[in-house]
Amino acid sequence: MKKLLLATAAIALSTGFALADGHGKTIRMGTEGAYPPYNFLNDAGEVDGFEREVGDELCARAELTCEWVTNEWDSIIPNLTSGNYDTIIAGMSITDEREKVIDFTQNYFPPAASAYVAKSEGADIAGGVVAAQTSTIQAGHVAESGATLLEFATYDETVAAVNNGEADAVFADKDALAPTVEESGGELVFVGDDVPLGGGIGLGLRESDTELKEKFNAAIQSMKDDGSLNKLIVKWFGEGANTF
Repeated sequence: MKKLLLATAAIALSTGFALADGHGKTIRMGTEGAYPPYNFLNDAGEVDGFEREVGDELCARAELTCEWVTNEWDSIIPNLTSGNYDTIIAGMSITDEREKVIDFTQNYFPPAASAYVAKSEGADIAGGVVAAQTSTIQAGHVAESGATLLEFATYDETVAAVNNGEADAVFADKDALAPTVEESGGELVFVGDDVPLGGGIGLGLRESDTELKEKFNAAIQSMKDDGSLNKLIVKWFGEGANTF
C-alpha cells in the first residue's frame, strides 16, 4: 500500500505483448519484497505475502504466465517504465501524481489508513522529527505537516530510527505498523488519529499496456465478485481489515 511521489518521470516503453493471440511473453511481476504483510522474502528467499497470493491468482485467472522479480522501492517506477518488469504489485496506492507517469488497474486493496507510531503517546508528531520511507505519500504528508521529515530507503530503517532515538515517531501504513507494534512488546505505541491517504492499491502498468490492464482488471473484478479477494485480505490483515 505504499505510495510513490515522483519528481521526475521516465518514458514508458512498449513491450510488444502478443496477448490477443494467446502467445504473450512471460509477465514479470515487480515487487519490493520488504513490506510485510504485503510482500516479503520468506526463509527460502522467495517472494511471499498477501500480494504474492493475489498476484498468482490474478495470473491464473487471466491465463498469464507470470514470474516474480524484486526491486528497491525508490526506483520501482522508473524500472517499470524502462521495461525491467511488466507490473508493479508492491503495496502501491493509486494517486494522481503517479498516474502522470504510469497507469493502474482497479484497486485490489481498498483505501486504508496511515498512522504514527512512537515510544510514547506524548511524542511530538506535529513539530518533532518523523521518519517515513522515501518516495511515499506518507513522506509527502509529513513534509507538509510542519514536522521535520527524516527519510529512509526501507520501512525497517524508519522503525529503527524511532527505536534508536533518531526520530520521535514513524509515519507509515497502519497495516504495516500493526504487527510491528504488537511485536514490540509495548515498546512502541500508536499516537494520534489515523490519517486516510491514497485511493486504494492497484497494479502499476506502463500506459502502453492497455490489453494487459484489461486482463488484470477482469481478474481483480472476478476475485471481488466471488469473495476470494476479501478472504485473502482477512487472512493476511485480520478480521478488522477493510474489505470490499
